[in-house]
Amino acid sequence: MVVSLILTLLEVPSETWPSLATLSLASGISALALMASAAILAARWQVIEGIFGGLDRVYDAHKWLGVWALVLASVHLLFKAGDPLWQVEPILGLPPVWTRFVRQASFVALMGIVILALNRNIPYRVWRWWHRLSGPLFLVVIAHWLSIKSPVGLSSPAGLWLTGLSALAVIAAAYKLLLYPLVARHGHYKVVNVSRGSAAAEIELEPVSHRARFHAGHFGFLRMRVDGLREPHPFTIASAPSGEGRISFVIRALGDYTTELVSRVEPGMHADVYAPYGRFERKPECKREIWIGGGVGISPFIAWMRDEEASRFDQVTLFYFYTPGRAFPDVSVLQAMAQKRGIEFVPVSTGPASEAFTGRFDEIVNSTDVSSLDIAVCGPKGLLGAVRRAANEHGLPNRLIRHELFAFR
Repeated sequence: MVVSLILTLLEVPSETWPSLATLSLASGISALALMASAAILAARWQVIEGIFGGLDRVYDAHKWLGVWALVLASVHLLFKAGDPLWQVEPILGLPPVWTRFVRQASFVALMGIVILALNRNIPYRVWRWWHRLSGPLFLVVIAHWLSIKSPVGLSSPAGLWLTGLSALAVIAAAYKLLLYPLVARHGHYKVVNVSRGSAAAEIELEPVSHRARFHAGHFGFLRMRVDGLREPHPFTIASAPSGEGRISFVIRALGDYTTELVSRVEPGMHADVYAPYGRFERKPECKREIWIGGGVGISPFIAWMRDEEASRFDQVTLFYFYTPGRAFPDVSVLQAMAQKRGIEFVPVSTGPASEAFTGRFDEIVNSTDVSSLDIAVCGPKGLLGAVRRAANEHGLPNRLIRHELFAFR
């Protein structure tokens, strides 16, 4: 937004800077730039993931770019982006009726994209297909920019800024819609085992061809080759690399798609796994580790415990927050898994404010050199907030707390 604002000010006379017209123009340019950036992030390019430190962060930024694009587009619509002192002309001449139509349609398109993206009540398969229209609808927004009378020429700094971002966004959208299923990192798998619990299941798959190359703590997009379950959905990988190349996911029925998946998946079904993504891995340089998992957020820690090549488990404490009657895997299973690796296991069924958590957490922090401590969290936002408050009471900086974002949508 800062770049868009500076480039906007370069395009108009300085005496018009403190005006609603300039505010509207800057908001429109910023909204287009943010929409283009959101489309670029949605392509799941590996270089973008590396810059943000994980695809979960990329998706979080993608969501907020869309929200702010809608806010700025609303400001742009409210006020006229024109001033008698400006020299204006359209880049692409269209009949007035079409120029006006594209202007209104571009705002409606952006509003629809953001509302659909944030609405959790829409069934996943419907939401996904509607959200795939974001790329084509972005072309309407570009048409609005090119057809309106504006002081921003195509060869001006602001024009080059928008042209570059828009071109890259169109390429990214085309890649995501057409090429991603063919060229993205993925493997073909077959379900070999399904273990079910209370509204949850662990699905184990073996490679048929092109196995995914992952590390413990990564996540992937699981796409079942079964009617009604073909939509790819992100899940943390609950296994470590093995010679057989098997991969497993712990999935809880939290929505329409996961409920159907947990109830229908059976051995023999085939699937595609797009992986690896994420950066939630152990830090080998840390001598004392605190792992905190909530609900299905225990998945990456299961993968870490299953990593046969890993070591230093005797300096790990695993806190597992769960709801009685809904824990999956069962607490006893996790207890045995932790005991096998020499990990201190602390099950907590009474919430992060309970003595079971705060007491042991305080003991560990008070007896540990902060420079050698690593705190890893995966679970709902409320759990992450509670951990941060507990850490802040000891003067620990937030940078010591690594976390995997619990939900994309």
